[in-house]
Amino acid sequence: MSLVRLNIKGISYSQTQNGAYALILNEVDGDRKLPIVIGAFEAQSIAIALEKEIRPPRPLTHDLFKNFADRFDIVVKQVIIHKLVDGVFYSSLICERDKIEEIIDARTSDAIALALRFKAPIFTYKNILDKAGIYLKVNPKKDGEEQDQDSILVDDMVAEEIEASIQDNYLDKTLQELNALLDEAVNNEDYEKAAKIRDEIDKR
Repeated sequence: MSLVRLNIKGISYSQTQNGAYALILNEVDGDRKLPIVIGAFEAQSIAIALEKEIRPPRPLTHDLFKNFADRFDIVVKQVIIHKLVDGVFYSSLICERDKIEEIIDARTSDAIALALRFKAPIFTYKNILDKAGIYLKVNPKKDGEEQDQDSILVDDMVAEEIEASIQDNYLDKTLQELNALLDEAVNNEDYEKAAKIRDEIDKR
């Protein structure tokens, strides 16, 4: 399967899921966007990594991981979003130490926060982008304005379109199926997924 490189377009606050954010990844050689629901802490960590001028007084968890890896000569070479199940993305960190490569499972939000700190490229498989990628209508830039390649917040129109795309993942599920998925998510400590399912159940 062919890999597609992604970069970070921005972060959108979720209007329907309290405390959640949508991380928008952009296809490098195309127009599709890949929205991924992440928690507030991960959104903060990614935003801080994007904003080069912001330096927290003490290292955040992802900064600590980077410092730890640097001390022991571990390098994150790339991040691959390799699986999509029930609206949840699964990722791997491709790491290297002493020319030995290791693959480490990671939540996608953590993997991307680390990719930024290691300046590692982010990839996904073409079939995942075909399944979950969306086209967004981005407001054209005004005269005299430059397009911000690392814009942190995405405008409300884009946020609404992302929300609709994310929520569609559960529209075809029955309440019984949703409750089973909720139990599974809680047992797996996948609280981001659990919050999405809970919101869909509440709407029913």
